[in-house]
Amino acid sequence: MHFIKKGIILLLLFGPAWVMAQPGLGTESVEVIKDFEARLLSTEKIKVRPELPSLDTLASNKAPVYDVIARMLNVQYLPPEIRPSSYRENISEDVKNGYVKLGGGFPKAFYGDAGYHLINEQVELGANLLFNSADNSSQVENQKYFTAKFKADGTYFFEPGYALSGRLGYTANNLFYYGYNQLAEEENRTISFEGDDVKQRFRTFDIGASVFNGERTEADFNYRADLDLYSLRDNYATKENGYKLRLEGSKWFEEAHSFNLELITDFTTYRDTAKQSLNNIFLHPTFNYHSDKFQAKVGVNLASNKDEFSFFPDLEVSVNILEKVLTAFAGVEGSLYKNTYQNLTNYNPFIVPRIDLRNTSYYHFFGGIKGEYQGIDYHAQIGYKDTDDLALFLSNADTVPQFNVVYDTVSIFTISGSLTLPLLEDLEIIGSFAQHVYSTTGQDKAWHLPSLELNVEARYKMLDDKLTLKGNLFVENGVPFRRMDGTSENLNALLDINAGAEFQFTDNIGGFIHVNNLLDNNRQRWRYYPIMGINGVVGLSARF
Repeated sequence: MHFIKKGIILLLLFGPAWVMAQPGLGTESVEVIKDFEARLLSTEKIKVRPELPSLDTLASNKAPVYDVIARMLNVQYLPPEIRPSSYRENISEDVKNGYVKLGGGFPKAFYGDAGYHLINEQVELGANLLFNSADNSSQVENQKYFTAKFKADGTYFFEPGYALSGRLGYTANNLFYYGYNQLAEEENRTISFEGDDVKQRFRTFDIGASVFNGERTEADFNYRADLDLYSLRDNYATKENGYKLRLEGSKWFEEAHSFNLELITDFTTYRDTAKQSLNNIFLHPTFNYHSDKFQAKVGVNLASNKDEFSFFPDLEVSVNILEKVLTAFAGVEGSLYKNTYQNLTNYNPFIVPRIDLRNTSYYHFFGGIKGEYQGIDYHAQIGYKDTDDLALFLSNADTVPQFNVVYDTVSIFTISGSLTLPLLEDLEIIGSFAQHVYSTTGQDKAWHLPSLELNVEARYKMLDDKLTLKGNLFVENGVPFRRMDGTSENLNALLDINAGAEFQFTDNIGGFIHVNNLLDNNRQRWRYYPIMGINGVVGLSARF
């Protein structure tokens, strides 16, 4: 776990929405970069701007998250300088150690976020607690949820130059299968359930530890070892345990090029009425070359599952055509992505608690341009993914609708782009766009996967930065679903506009207000599960 020195909350004039994504498969990544002093081992001296929240999509069981933390893209850049995996922070005396945010709103919404971080020359400690809930049962029976998350981590830097860190987390999610309301409306009949009869509870406990060099070594060699474990339980006696060990070493040459070697063992055990195991092992060597005009990464990802070996390329080249203004890049990569109960329920919480664990094998070919001109950052990319056993979602015919996970061989062609416009000194607009074209093999459609995604964010500061106005616009096409008679149709599209403001009364006390889904859109991201209508929260914040 990494400490976030400055959390940039992006909720804009048109505000946040609860969005989920299927990592590395159904959507293309968007990156917007700008110079800064990097700290990570495999990162250039560039700044990856906050990415817009994933456009895939509003979770219909949850109200929008009121504070969206900036998320760094998972892109490996070619590093021009040697850096340890992590090192001590230089903390300004003006930085506050703790914060608390509390608020309430409609429909019956409660929000709380608190944390405390302590950092000195040898120790970094932190703890965070977040809870969020809403209850719209007066409009849609059992459309409600509760989420609570706790995490704590710490790092100790030893004098010889190595460091040890540990982390601990617990997440509790309560949701309800309220899709029977929409089903009853379609069939013109009455269906009603007590909350406990349609309740699903996810409880996840995770723990981890790491050892790494906290300072640059004399041999210009960086090392890191991570061990992570998690245990997931639900309300229907389903259990899943995961174990992941990651060993990584990097040798630097001429303070510009590096040879990296990564070994990962990733084991998962899942049990419902029967026991399943999904165990992957990866060996991933790469060589990174960096010069002023040309960068290249050459590597291979060797994956093993059930004594079967797969070789995936890991190649990327980029050429600086015009310094900072225009860079062209192209590459190909591939790997195995695990469809575990944890990953699938994070993406679609309404799946049946009886699934078939599989790996999605994929190859990703991509190319495009990126750069910056007079403060405008841009990125445009064309990509093609060839996937085997991609997870799709089909609604079942039960009185309480849920989703079965089906797998298919799917190719995905994507055109995507992003643009950052600093229109005024204190006004910035960020936009991203993606169009996906799916070609399925066994299924008629890529069930419940979005094709068109558009996201716009804006933030304006005024009154000497005491007042911040924020907003979001989310647009997404209606996803395809299959009817009981076998025909296909699309659900209604998403058009979500949100607005919010934050005001700092004093150096330590502030207030916030956010109103989400201003158009009262009841779009179904998952069939039978409309999202909450207009909702909002108001509250106070404190820093200490």
